[in-house]
Amino acid sequence: MALIGVFDSGVGGLSILDEALRQLPEHDYIYLADSANAPYGEKSSEWIAQRSLSICKHLVDVGCDAIVVACNTATAKAIAHIRNELPNTPMVGVEPGIKPAAMRSENGIVGVLATQATLNSDKFNALLATLPNHCRFIKQAGAGLVPLIESGHANSEDTLELLAKYLEPIQDAGADTLVLGCTHYPFLRKAIRKLLGDSITLIDTSEAVIRQLKRQLENQGVKTPDKSSDHHGSVHFVSSKDELKLLAMAQELMHSDLESHAVDAALLGSLQ
Repeated sequence: MALIGVFDSGVGGLSILDEALRQLPEHDYIYLADSANAPYGEKSSEWIAQRSLSICKHLVDVGCDAIVVACNTATAKAIAHIRNELPNTPMVGVEPGIKPAAMRSENGIVGVLATQATLNSDKFNALLATLPNHCRFIKQAGAGLVPLIESGHANSEDTLELLAKYLEPIQDAGADTLVLGCTHYPFLRKAIRKLLGDSITLIDTSEAVIRQLKRQLENQGVKTPDKSSDHHGSVHFVSSKDELKLLAMAQELMHSDLESHAVDAALLGSLQ
């Protein structure tokens, strides 16, 4: 079995951990939420790169065999730097699913809801440049949504009001597909459906991210157990702010049965 680190600026990466526990429940996981510094989308590129590297080094130091950078902003701004500094550790990032969205869209109009840092990043815009010209992307920054989700208010009236403001130009443009370009945003599905109904296709990439993790582990010689195996690994939640709140939010937001795993929580100490 492998020890896998999953890192995000806060609780957003729980959507990735949820999928990991569905596809690969037999491994052990450390979920590290840097909630004391969330959201990353409002930080400088230099700060994001240095902080993300420090956290990934910590995960390597505590024995992680692979790391999922489960934060779109950290992936966009830092993953190339992290891979260069930690070349022996399999590193899986996340990025907005604009390519599958372009393939799924019937009218060629796609909304992209993401942090401003992600939308401004070279990585995102390089990916955008590879897609067909016939597809029109309506880019919208979701400033303020992450703090609301972090505080447990994903379905509050304040969140609905702010989300409605951000979705209006996407809806007015006639988009039939919406990319959830931040790992926090899958927790807004209920609110988005309340505002837009079922007519718009929602795209997030958690399944593809964990399939890539599985391939990386197999390349390292870590085999996936037989489906008949009922072994479930441990999940260790670590927060830079409040470990008990992180655990409570994991229990609230995740669909996985955490009771089938050995679960504990800890506060993150200082990092180099």
